[in-house]
Amino acid sequence: MVLPDCEAASAVFERFRDCACHVVAHASGRPWLAGCWDEDEARIVVDGERRVAVLGTCGLDRHTLLRRTGTIGSPHQVEGAVHGAGGSFHLLASVAGQVYARGTACGDRRLHHAHVEGVTVLADRARTLAWLTGAGVDMAQVAVRMASVSAPPHPFDQASMFPAVHCVVPGAAVELDRGGHASERKWWHPPEAELSLSEGAAVLRAALRNAVCVRVGPGQVWAADLSGGMDSTSLCFLAAEAGAELVALTLDRSGPECGDFAYARRAAAELPASTIHRTFSSDQLPPYLDGFDDGGEPEDEPSLKKRDVAQQEHLARAHRAQGARRRLVGQGGDHVVQPPPTHLHDLVRHQPRLAWRHATGYAAQHRWSRPQTARALADRRPYGAWLAAQAGPLFQDTGPPPASLLTWGAPVRMPPWATPQARELLANLLRAAAHTPPLALTRGQHGWIYQARQAGRVALAYDQYGMGLEMPYCDDAVLEASLRVRAHEAATPWTYKPLLATAMRGIVPQPLLDRTTKSSATAEWHSGLKSHQRQLASWYEDSRLVSAGLADPHALRRAWLSPGILPAADGPLVEYTLAVETWLREVEQHPVPHYLKEHPREPSPAR
Repeated sequence: MVLPDCEAASAVFERFRDCACHVVAHASGRPWLAGCWDEDEARIVVDGERRVAVLGTCGLDRHTLLRRTGTIGSPHQVEGAVHGAGGSFHLLASVAGQVYARGTACGDRRLHHAHVEGVTVLADRARTLAWLTGAGVDMAQVAVRMASVSAPPHPFDQASMFPAVHCVVPGAAVELDRGGHASERKWWHPPEAELSLSEGAAVLRAALRNAVCVRVGPGQVWAADLSGGMDSTSLCFLAAEAGAELVALTLDRSGPECGDFAYARRAAAELPASTIHRTFSSDQLPPYLDGFDDGGEPEDEPSLKKRDVAQQEHLARAHRAQGARRRLVGQGGDHVVQPPPTHLHDLVRHQPRLAWRHATGYAAQHRWSRPQTARALADRRPYGAWLAAQAGPLFQDTGPPPASLLTWGAPVRMPPWATPQARELLANLLRAAAHTPPLALTRGQHGWIYQARQAGRVALAYDQYGMGLEMPYCDDAVLEASLRVRAHEAATPWTYKPLLATAMRGIVPQPLLDRTTKSSATAEWHSGLKSHQRQLASWYEDSRLVSAGLADPHALRRAWLSPGILPAADGPLVEYTLAVETWLREVEQHPVPHYLKEHPREPSPAR
């Protein structure tokens, strides 16, 4: 938690002082920063009335941070202390009692704020502030999460599940004055897309290489996913280049459409001979959804992470047994290095022939007709108008419209088991958002930043489970490097991830970069649902969604127990509804977060 420099904040601190392993004071002696963190992930320096804390993964050493801290004269100058530093971290500062705090642009390090006893306080966990304020769950946000096919649309993807708690949007910082009043301002702005594919690939190569090197040192034992996909394979070769002793982990999926295992074996054969390659067949792992009903500690919001948390814990035990404490994973590669097709809306204004050629390529892949594709490209509604227009179709159980990949975002759809009350709650939010601005000036950059933020949300969910996963693709420097490339060169309908493939040329063997397919775990998902039917049947009897009036009991039962008869478009909605139901039960069972327990106080890490 981060506190302003005033007596009222000190009174708030007394409510959780025994929960903090570390406490760092303002120059006044009042508490500024309190919490629990690993010493090797904290750089906290003090210079007169200045305090700067970098919590997370950062390429900056303490000596350099202290030297730069000495040049800070106001909160507006704090960013200069970490200029050019790679990694993923919270940046927190107290300058003569004025507080500056921010997370990351990608959103894998997040902050929340709430008004508590007359002052604004900050925390990295929304549930901490919900406990301090006594806030319950916002059922309108529950309805939002039921509608998600991929993720809630902006701005709801960054909304708190608790009405008294507010999320600091990625790319924004909070400043607290000595009276406990807060103001927000942007510290991050997307770069201009001015680079060609070859120029941008060199920048991305440098950013990814640095993202791995700030984590991995020569001779260190590191685990790394080696799925066979381009994202994780690239990280393995970069880690090997950095001198790591690798423990590579590969899942041998059972589906006939899954070609990952063959590519993973080819990659392992090209890695250094010292690499330990561990493979796991589906029957060696806990099934999908195993442990979803264990009543464990909830995260800040519902997420799909629960579906494979038992598998991830199994893999963590396996790599720790090999001496690897942390693990590199390729999460975020799909979202960060490849823009969505929405950029064609921008391209068609400047290069209409090229835009139409790309559009017809995507149309062939997704079976859109020419008129459907043309209508989607001709849609010039502003973002807020598009968002408000999503309210009407909520009351119709229809599939997504054709060529929806060319619109502002995925269509907002309610599952067939959603009640009229749930639909109305969401419709009211959408109508009220009619004047919401997009995340960037162009539709393509908006979509690219939005999907990068979804990678950050997933990374955050795994981080809250403490599994020791490192996700370099979510580093802000990697996101910025990708955004600098012209979108129509960074993605085409005929080449798979051309930006990453070009960046990794000469590091990853070429045959591994020539892959054009991507596997899924659909078979494991259906198997997991089937193996947990007894528990799902018992949950239907006392569903929290049903009791809240958001789900029809009979339709929900059919969806959970017979997902195979649902239309394909409704399959993901089953998973999101189950994630929401699980989360509601866990919040009910754990009204006080487990980390808010008494801890022995350790000496202040500032030095």
